[in-house]
Amino acid sequence: MTDDHVYLTLSEAGPEPEGEARWAYGTGFADPLLGVDTALPDGVEGADLAAYCQMLGDDALVLSQRLIEWCTRAPELEEEVALANLGLDLLGQARRLLTRAGQADGSGRTEDDLAYWREDHEFRNVRLVEVPNGDFAHTVARILAFATARQALYQRLVHHADPVLAAVAAAGTKELAYHREWAQEWLLRLGDGTPYSHERMQAGLDAVWPLLDELFTPHPVELRLGTDPAALREPVLALLADDIAEATLTVPDAAPLAYVGGRAGRDGVHTEDLGPLLAELQVVARAHPGATW
Repeated sequence: MTDDHVYLTLSEAGPEPEGEARWAYGTGFADPLLGVDTALPDGVEGADLAAYCQMLGDDALVLSQRLIEWCTRAPELEEEVALANLGLDLLGQARRLLTRAGQADGSGRTEDDLAYWREDHEFRNVRLVEVPNGDFAHTVARILAFATARQALYQRLVHHADPVLAAVAAAGTKELAYHREWAQEWLLRLGDGTPYSHERMQAGLDAVWPLLDELFTPHPVELRLGTDPAALREPVLALLADDIAEATLTVPDAAPLAYVGGRAGRDGVHTEDLGPLLAELQVVARAHPGATW
């Protein structure tokens, strides 16, 4: 079985074992935990670990869905393939994190249960990943911001007490390094390009910037697990400022997107854009519940 290549895996999967349901991105893959010890470590509360894995997994799942929307729409065929690959990387991270969530809380829920059978208010992703794509420059800005922040977080999580979360972070750090490099190249190409490309890239940054605050605002679950994201704010913003300056662009001066009664994506409070995205993601599974192929 080829775990890291979706198309080869599909072609090699062979006959389905009797009684084994296969849905969408869970199809034909080896155990997403890749043989890592799944026993809950001492001192880690299962409910908190599950909630945290859902947060990170939902971020990756929702952004993956947004990136796949670029198929047939990207400005160049090469970039269409690149965006699809970025989406598949995030999808792989989501699979592992959601699987871990179902293990950690003892519910036995699978990655598919969590992806297809929750309502929008049950998702815990930040709002940065759910807003519509906008133009290509907006997508470049979003990928750069998300990849920079998530790579910095994963670099810390490789030392987490939970071996599964640490393993996901170790693999994800390498993937996100490529995501960040891809976005940096396009930021420079557009920002230091023509007057019009400069204008569009600046507009993309301006649109994304108010959504960054959630990435650095600690949730009680994160604090109980010792993973305070506030510590990442200064180093991540410094990296982004360097990238932006190199591209002859300006760091936006924008207030964070308002919270609703002090609550946002981590609390299940989302923009109106998440519902339609999930409807598209979940439609086949919900139209044919229990179906296998």
